[in-house]
Amino acid sequence: MPFSHDMVYSLATVVDLINTGTGERDGLAEVGDLEEFVRRREVSGVGALTRRDLAEVRDLREEFHAVFTAPDQPTAVGLLNTLLRRTSITPSLTEHDGHSLHVHYFAPDASVAEHLAADCGVALAHVLVENERDRLRTCAAPDCAHVFVDESRNRSRVYCDSRTCGNRMHVAAYRARRRDAS
Repeated sequence: MPFSHDMVYSLATVVDLINTGTGERDGLAEVGDLEEFVRRREVSGVGALTRRDLAEVRDLREEFHAVFTAPDQPTAVGLLNTLLRRTSITPSLTEHDGHSLHVHYFAPDASVAEHLAADCGVALAHVLVENERDRLRTCAAPDCAHVFVDESRNRSRVYCDSRTCGNRMHVAAYRARRRDAS
């Protein structure tokens, strides 16, 4: 994909955020879960988190999920524009925490939800502008609802993780072929 490192990182962050809501347990059930997410994704410039922050991020997660699973480009664009209109996007160049110079899109003193909406929303906007929406996918395993960004050259990735869902589906197909051959 023709995206810079910080765009790829923001896309991975939005995928991680969406996937906190697709498992058996809500990955953002408590403020502590949000604190862990912020730490794991190295979200900078975030102060103490509250239950309000948690509620806002959970709502944002659903909005991003709707963009990922939109039936077509115009719907995805409309949903993302609605989300982006609510943010105070203020681009600034920054270096921090050992990362090279990159762009942050969130306004100073933004809430964690607005921070994520701006940075991840701009990354998704670039995907749509580059006509790469088909890279926003949901795992093909029937028992998995995780989303991912297909970064393969030939756009052939179908599972969120080849070691788990991919391997499980390949083993199931192999066993079915062996059963049919018997």
